[in-house]
Amino acid sequence: MARRRKNNRALSRRNRAVLIGLSLIGTALLAWLDRDVVSPRRSAPSAARAPTFAADAARYEGRTFPVVKVVDGDTLHLDIGDLGGATTKVRLLGIDAPEMGTGTGDRMYFADEATACARRLALGQRVTVYLDERAGSRDRYQRLLAYLELPDGRFLNEELLLQGCVYADRRFRHSYYQKYLQLEAAAHSARHGLWKAVTPEQMPPWLQRRESKATPGL
Repeated sequence: MARRRKNNRALSRRNRAVLIGLSLIGTALLAWLDRDVVSPRRSAPSAARAPTFAADAARYEGRTFPVVKVVDGDTLHLDIGDLGGATTKVRLLGIDAPEMGTGTGDRMYFADEATACARRLALGQRVTVYLDERAGSRDRYQRLLAYLELPDGRFLNEELLLQGCVYADRRFRHSYYQKYLQLEAAAHSARHGLWKAVTPEQMPPWLQRRESKATPGL
């Protein structure tokens, strides 16, 4: 009986040692997770640095800047620093241009013409920036979303639509959504720009999906 009690005490001490060890490991693990995994500062750094709409409006709304670079038919750079860079990258709101791609093989129909159109209209011009609170001021790549007014009072976004250089972007709502659909329809009807010869297969994938739903068998 004495031997059994002695063995039980030994087992009890051993169990307590194991439990204490596991507890210490668990505490250390939680501390590591809190520091390196679940800390908001580490898990979402881009969100913490992303400008708010109010901050962007205070910085850009109604202000005029030179266009120093045209990337493609719907993306350009303004001569004002942003997010640590020397320029502000702008995604023209409400439109979608054919993609230039990374090489000629994946370049979409009318991409070169759309880029040339945007370059002709805007490069070197001083444009005035207008934001849209309904759409927000940044896209997922942190580009500034904006309408750009040209020196003669026309809006670059609208002029690109009217000349048939771009598509009205139906994926995201903004304050001039219906107007932009009408501008595209006018260009389509007049067969301006890309609407002279574009086929459904040459349209952006998102538009092909919409067209196929609207017209079964497309």
